[in-house]
Amino acid sequence: MSDNKPIGYIVGGGLKESFRARLTVPSQDVQEGAFVVIPSGDWQFYGLVTDLLLGATDPRFADEQSEMRLPPFLAQALHGQTLYTNLEVLPALMLERGPEPGTPEYKTWAAELANRTPHPLPVKTVPPHHAPVRMASGGDIAEIFGDPARPENFVIGYTREQEHPVCINLDKFVQRSAGVFGATGTGKSFLTRLVLAGLMHHGKASVLVFDMHNEYGYDDTASDTGATVTGLKTRFRARVQVVALGSGTTIRANPPDFNLEIGMSDITPADVELLTGELNLRETTASTLHALVTSFGQEDWFRRFKTMNRATIEEEDEKGKIKKVPHPASVAAWANAHGVNVMAAEGLHDKLRRLFDKDYIRESPAADAVGEVIKSLEAGKHVVLSFGQQYETDLDYLLVSNLLTRKIKQVWETRTNLFRSSGKNEPRQLVIVVEEAHKLLNRQMAAQTTFATIAREMRKYYVTLLIIDQRPSQIHDEVMSQLGTRISGWLGDEDDIHAVLSGLAGREALRGMLARLQPKEEVLLLGWGVPLPLPVKSRRYDDNFWRELFGAGNKKDEAQIMKELGYS
Repeated sequence: MSDNKPIGYIVGGGLKESFRARLTVPSQDVQEGAFVVIPSGDWQFYGLVTDLLLGATDPRFADEQSEMRLPPFLAQALHGQTLYTNLEVLPALMLERGPEPGTPEYKTWAAELANRTPHPLPVKTVPPHHAPVRMASGGDIAEIFGDPARPENFVIGYTREQEHPVCINLDKFVQRSAGVFGATGTGKSFLTRLVLAGLMHHGKASVLVFDMHNEYGYDDTASDTGATVTGLKTRFRARVQVVALGSGTTIRANPPDFNLEIGMSDITPADVELLTGELNLRETTASTLHALVTSFGQEDWFRRFKTMNRATIEEEDEKGKIKKVPHPASVAAWANAHGVNVMAAEGLHDKLRRLFDKDYIRESPAADAVGEVIKSLEAGKHVVLSFGQQYETDLDYLLVSNLLTRKIKQVWETRTNLFRSSGKNEPRQLVIVVEEAHKLLNRQMAAQTTFATIAREMRKYYVTLLIIDQRPSQIHDEVMSQLGTRISGWLGDEDDIHAVLSGLAGREALRGMLARLQPKEEVLLLGWGVPLPLPVKSRRYDDNFWRELFGAGNKKDEAQIMKELGYS
């Protein structure tokens, strides 16, 4: 079907409801989610097909099978005149296109353009009856979503009917937190790899990935096909650093660039309180931690508490009787000396044994790996923090990701304040990628984590989140409301669909569209980072993707391509 050929015409609708268009081509030529254009006078309207409805001028014609009792040419004419299909079109944008070329009005309008450039606006009026409706062409898609030839525009997928490329603007994408959602098995990890590869190749932001399942750094194997999945380290060798948690940890038998160890002095009471659910901590934990910090200081409380024992010694009282009392270096002796409930202190000591036993928490780490991570990000490199099989637990993920992010937040806030006061050394944009986001951003924990603060406030400090999750309904509403771009695969749960669409205009019309996506390789683009909602066929994460990303087929020579790949 030609892009410029009309597929129908407007027959009704309004601003508070969808436009209605009578379809003049076979209904199978148009799908739910199609991007359509309605040229009308000085304006061009852009909309999204949200429903296809069968209709009849008389119900009797719909009830009777005319094909069985009438000659074919009469049956075909009847279908065209009395039986029809209407489109429901969600109006999204309107663009000023001016009067007809060659008219005096056009010359006046063209002269005005010397001082301004027309750009898409929210729909404020309606096209007249019988205004033609056509499928969006490649030029229309580029007008709204950006020209794929521009370096800041990254092709995320293609329109479903005619496979026109659809872009997201990476400069805009990183300015606000974003989310990648989809039920288990819908390809969230592949989609995230696509986006991360685009960001790394674009080079305007650093990326920190908390890789809980060791999927993003080195080559992996697809669980459904068994094919090799290229890791980001493989393609961006010089620009990506893979960091493994714990001394001696390897990632899929690959040695990391360096290992991350955490100093005991880095752990704060807030880091421990974040683990309330994992460690089953009691209400008395906060007061006990406060007493520990008061006794030993912010930097030494963890080490001193770890060294305490549970021993007792025998003493002789005034009457010569032998009794057992707490050892001077015991938890009970410290609690008694500082007015802390002994059972509460001993209970916390027992719970924290799971942290005390972690090999990556050291009194004196071999190197300042946390500082190295921050330096790498500031220098424009990308860091993939892999947890390895040994530390692939929620406890490790919650503790390490929040602690490291808290330190990064402090550095970026300081850098930003210095930049605003001096105008020099603007901080580099940073995107922090969080898998299993609901574990850190659920309603119970959102108020305590650094991630929630970043989602709410850190955009002005050059830090945003990219959260990946299969259960967006479990993420705190306040965090979801702060997400700019949302890229969602198929979701089957009504609560998850509602969460992804929260705060968006026309969400009722989009609900069914999201539920009817193909289980794989179809996504719905939503939110602030895209001009209008649009379902697309996502790109495949394969060798062809890498050839296109690094410019195979253009005029770049082999040396330039190899340099971009990290082989200098």
